[in-house]
Amino acid sequence: MKLNYRAAELCREAVASADVLGIATRKLASGALLIDCGIEARGGLAAGLMLARACLADLGTVSLVPAADGTALGTAVQVFTDQPVAACMAAQYAGWEVKVDDFFAMGSGPMRAAANQEELFEEIGFSESPSTIVGVLETRQFPDDAVVEYLAQACGVAPRDIILLLAPTASQAGNVQVVGRSVETALHKLHEIDFDLERVVSGLGVAPLPPVAPDDLAGIGRTNDAILYGAEVTLWVVGDDASLAEIGPRVPSNSSADHGRPFREIFAQHDHDFYRIDRQLFSPAVVTFVNLETGTTQRFGTIAPEVIRASFEI
Repeated sequence: MKLNYRAAELCREAVASADVLGIATRKLASGALLIDCGIEARGGLAAGLMLARACLADLGTVSLVPAADGTALGTAVQVFTDQPVAACMAAQYAGWEVKVDDFFAMGSGPMRAAANQEELFEEIGFSESPSTIVGVLETRQFPDDAVVEYLAQACGVAPRDIILLLAPTASQAGNVQVVGRSVETALHKLHEIDFDLERVVSGLGVAPLPPVAPDDLAGIGRTNDAILYGAEVTLWVVGDDASLAEIGPRVPSNSSADHGRPFREIFAQHDHDFYRIDRQLFSPAVVTFVNLETGTTQRFGTIAPEVIRASFEI
């Protein structure tokens, strides 16, 4: 599907409209292109929508819509895709910890399919050898050429053929792109519980957009809470209904014993280590399966507006 090619074309369009999007570019000595969506650049909502699309390899549509009553400030991020495995699992999922010297960022975007370092890619059957790679780094720090060289070697491209989009969590653009992961979170949870992702034909998710947090730690809490307690995802699937009824209660976030408290509180309890948190927690609040073959609909989970209001401080 040429994931990196699609994202690179989107980036070129964004650079041509940099002043409108409030983004800024810089070239490193290696020739790598950095697109700042919120570190020093102002960024904004449109930059966030572009950033979310880049994460999805431009295989999904992302927009701002009215939020459900009582869940937020009135705005939500909606995403839908008819290529859910490619868009969400091969591209959008933040499955790459980019660590070089004192630089650290969670990496997402289609560059992951070029690196093909995660076991996930063997299971979903996606990998590619593009001429240009596109990655999204959730960070407040600009990567240097050492980081670029690491990514270049991992992905099999020259440093000059790398495009990196950057935004901290506590920014307008970073806020939008993280909350735009509702469908991806549902698919990743299904993968964790051994559901056949080939059965998923389309996905649509809506999650409340939090106020931009005063710092990145608070931003991590608010954006996670938006999905864990406020996101509603609908998946159009094929196959039997019995298996959906069986796994359904295990999919939403309320399947976790940690459910019910703001994520920042849970994160602090586990010494800010994501890998110590119950994996069952990372899922949308509500997941609905619409079976295209039987015509049935099954809904699991529940919205928790009181947790959202506490997290968003409204």
